[in-house]
This record gives sequence, structure tokens and C-alpha cells, in this order.
Amino acid sequence: MSETTQIDAPTDAPPAIPGGQPAPGTARSLPTAPCSVVWSNGRAFVLEPPVWVGLDGYGRLARLTPAALDRQGWTHHRAD
Repeated sequence: MSETTQIDAPTDAPPAIPGGQPAPGTARSLPTAPCSVVWSNGRAFVLEPPVWVGLDGYGRLARLTPAALDRQGWTHHRAD
């Protein structure tokens, strides 16, 4: 039998709207702790200072600066 562990998302995260953008009127910044995880375009990105590392839409390694990830849009929650 396999076990799965569900990690609850932080409850203090501001609400997001589709596309990974923050809800209007809320300001937030990317996490700064190493190994933090955020979601962008349905893919996970992990902070490996000074860049965010994940996979692009073709499964290739992608390294994004914090500014590039902000422009692309991100959220603390995986899109359903």
C-alpha cells in the first residue's frame, strides 16, 4: 500500500486569480527561503538562490530570475 502526504498551503497567502496573478488590491513578494516552491503556468519552480528552477512547457530545465517569474505570474497554490 502506498502512502501519500499532503502538504497544506500557507494560510496567510493572499488570494489569487486565474493565471497566477494576485487578486486586485493585494501586494505580495516571492518567498526568499531556499527551496521555497511556487507554481507558474501549472509547473512548480523551486528557489535555488539566486534563481528559480523548474521545467518549461517542453520539459526542459528553466532558470528564471525573480523578476522574470514575477512577470510570468506565480502563485502559492497549484492550479486545478
